[in-house]
Amino acid sequence: MSTADAPATVPSSPARPGLRRKLKAYVALTKPRVIELLLVSTLPTMIYAERGFPSIGLIIATMVGGAFAAGSAGAFNCYIDRDIDRLMRRTENRPLVTGEVTPREALAFAWLLGIASLAILWFGANPLSSVLGAAAIFFYVVIYSLILKRRTAQNIVWGGAAGCFPVLIAWAAVTNTVEWPAVILFMVIFLWTPPHYWPLSMRYGEDYRNANVPMLGAVAGAKIVAVQVVLYAWAMVICSLLMVPLGGAGWVYTTAAVLTGAWFLYESHALYARAQREEIEDKKAMKVFHGSISYLTVLFLALAVDPFVGAPIIAG
Repeated sequence: MSTADAPATVPSSPARPGLRRKLKAYVALTKPRVIELLLVSTLPTMIYAERGFPSIGLIIATMVGGAFAAGSAGAFNCYIDRDIDRLMRRTENRPLVTGEVTPREALAFAWLLGIASLAILWFGANPLSSVLGAAAIFFYVVIYSLILKRRTAQNIVWGGAAGCFPVLIAWAAVTNTVEWPAVILFMVIFLWTPPHYWPLSMRYGEDYRNANVPMLGAVAGAKIVAVQVVLYAWAMVICSLLMVPLGGAGWVYTTAAVLTGAWFLYESHALYARAQREEIEDKKAMKVFHGSISYLTVLFLALAVDPFVGAPIIAG
């Protein structure tokens, strides 16, 4: 997602990379940082659903299956976006741009990883978690990458729903069903995605414009983006507190949700105030981006600890 013009000429037959470099290129196709962020929500959700620690085998199957599903979606995305990745500074070193992996290799890798992920979830967890894994891949690859990304400034709102599926997969892996707490956590991540991503698109706005990708931060003014960030941040924090009456949350989760939510709202409003004064800087916008990651990490760590400390605030 970064942009800068690629070199004027790309070697028609790049030198074959060594095995270690080739493996590193395949790993890069999976977008490891995205996988890390998704897994942050998976294990805590499993612990909360179990109200304790699930079996090690179930944890491994769900984490590995989920990571493979996310990696498959990432590889498909790299294949689909290889043309615009050449135009963006942030993505110009991706393997399909540098030639370390060919399009055919990337496509085959994405399919194999996706099939493996669904098999691991099906046999290691249960069929429902596997079906949800397939839905997550479909949503990211088809709905977001193929349909929305190049057509609408609301692409990350609806396409970002793919990143919410890990909590559903995790809950289903433990309970073999999807219940209200999983739906609430799904919505928290859904509402978190725009205020997380739009500041980044503000930072790399020129790149997205060069690649003709209508990210809101690239096509709308800072004032409009800042208003949207504040609205989504408020909706996210309110939604996170629904875990108290509907999800059986205790004091650990509730305290974390209130304190980190208040902090993130403060940062969002600070971004809005700077936008109104037309004082937006890249570093200031990125502060909200990085802050959103901290918010989600703390919230889900608290979710994992919550079952072990005290009882639900509102007894079910």
